[in-house]
Amino acid sequence: MELEMIIMNIINYSGEARSLCMEGISYAKKGDINAARINIEKANEKIGCAHKSQTKLIQLEAQGEKQKFSLLLVHAQDHLMNAITTRDMALEFIDLYELVYNSSMVKGDRVNA
Repeated sequence: MELEMIIMNIINYSGEARSLCMEGISYAKKGDINAARINIEKANEKIGCAHKSQTKLIQLEAQGEKQKFSLLLVHAQDHLMNAITTRDMALEFIDLYELVYNSSMVKGDRVNA
């Protein structure tokens, strides 16, 4: 696979993962914790695909096939790191919303999202 295609795969999968994470937070905010966690699972799959593409580049370089500097590759790496960070934070938000909703149910309070 040529370099540009690998880079675009990283950008595409990472962007999809980030969007799924943000949507997951939105679901959790509305109280739909199950849908939120499903989105995170989908995001994990996309991050896994991006990571596989990244690994191809690393393996090529480890085998001596050096790549020229590419601003697009730096951009792709930024997208992947951002997606991973967003996923990690989304998991924390989902856990927090779950706690809020569960404690509200116990107290009999109504939570407005």
